Amino acid sequence: MKLPKSKSVDIMLVAEGTYPYIRGGVSSWIHQLITGLAEYDFGIIFIGSSEGDYGDTLYDFPANLKHIEVHYLFEDKKHLPKKRNGNKKAFSTLRTFYKEIKKDYPQIPPSMKKISFFTKEVTMEDFLYSKESWYFMQEIYNKNCPDVPFVDFFWTLRNMHAPIWKIASIIENMPKTKLFHAPSTGYAGFLSFLGSHDKDVPFLLTEHGIYTRERKIDMLSAKWIKYHAPALLEDSPKEMNYVKGMWVRFFEKIGHLSYSSANSIISLYPGAKEIQHEYGAPENKTIVIPNGVDMQRLNALVKKRPTPIPKVVTLIGRVVSIKDIKTFIRAIAVAQKTIPEIEGWIVGGMEEEQKYADECVAMVSAFSLQNNISFLGFQQIDDILPKSGLLTLTSISEGMPLVILEGFAAGLPCVSTDVGSCRDLIHGALDEDDIAIGSAGAITSIANSQELAKHYIRFLEDEVLWKSAQENALKRVEKYYQQEQFLEQYRTLYKRMI
Repeated sequence: MKLPKSKSVDIMLVAEGTYPYIRGGVSSWIHQLITGLAEYDFGIIFIGSSEGDYGDTLYDFPANLKHIEVHYLFEDKKHLPKKRNGNKKAFSTLRTFYKEIKKDYPQIPPSMKKISFFTKEVTMEDFLYSKESWYFMQEIYNKNCPDVPFVDFFWTLRNMHAPIWKIASIIENMPKTKLFHAPSTGYAGFLSFLGSHDKDVPFLLTEHGIYTRERKIDMLSAKWIKYHAPALLEDSPKEMNYVKGMWVRFFEKIGHLSYSSANSIISLYPGAKEIQHEYGAPENKTIVIPNGVDMQRLNALVKKRPTPIPKVVTLIGRVVSIKDIKTFIRAIAVAQKTIPEIEGWIVGGMEEEQKYADECVAMVSAFSLQNNISFLGFQQIDDILPKSGLLTLTSISEGMPLVILEGFAAGLPCVSTDVGSCRDLIHGALDEDDIAIGSAGAITSIANSQELAKHYIRFLEDEVLWKSAQENALKRVEKYYQQEQFLEQYRTLYKRMI
């Protein structure tokens, strides 16, 4: 599909690994926001890892999405090494910055807030090949980790920082905008931070999950961060984890920069706001804007659900490790002993972590659950929700899952792990009236297949309990989580900032 192009937009959204190439979650939120605020012209800067990680675009673009550009941060043009000395003064500024980022709340030197620092004073080629860069890396290595193999340190530092020069190039060549809006910290937040300083426009940050914490989960189990310790050090956790720790600290620090420079910082629920404060977000900048759903459209699905309650537990989400699909499979295996006809539907893409997805498929076969568990790939939720008896999330980390609210609006109770705002959504937490509505499902501990199975059985076998949870779900989403409430809050915020 041909991507739209424009010389200027009102709001530039910086999508890191999401819209328009990934469905659900943040991507659904971006599409909902653009579609719902038709009075604004939007642009998308998509930044991903490498082109091979993404397929075709997965959305029909709204008329007010005027510009999309796509960049891959970990794909290098072939820079031929060339002897160069590098700018001593500019590398001195980098040394100052490295001293600064050791602090809890670092400040970037003023000269580094301008794109010209990265395009003229220390270019990509300077960073990759100059003598000053070599001296700079040696200094950091000798001061911080002389026991770690230098080759691992060297390539990690290179891979970690090289995207910054690509980000500078993106900002230098992007269309004019009146506002940067990043749905996360990380590289998206850093681009918005740097762009807002360089272009002198506001920066709005919305965190759907706490990026730093979720990246820590990813990185501490990541296979792509390689560190080959000598045999004598293989039992040393400190040595084995140092390179992964470099990535964790890097994202923590650029997260602090996003927090310090954003004009407003949005979280989706009060608990996330408190975590933002713990990670360094100034309290006077933080506000809560919950997700919202199209109640009118989804509520029409209630009448389409057959009776009795379908013995179908549906997990809508990507087949990736952070969603802990394996625990869901185990839970269905346990519940199947009590309800032999129970079905577990896994509705989501399987391409993102192919090895993990293959392991999940093999696990279903090993448990002889081929007649109970189905991998359905992406489906329209309007088709799936009326055929389901229960919604579930087994994730080890979430923000405010839009899918729970969509399920509620379609009259579907939910059993979820106790992550993100799931407890608040299911039991109520916004005020006394919200709590008084009652439970719309159940909450379990993380990775507890026995507990999940117990609640699947309870709700699918007790129609009175199920109908009570359904009634509470419908009341909660109608009162607190309608799409127009969410859109009006962003409409007001955009108007004030622009």
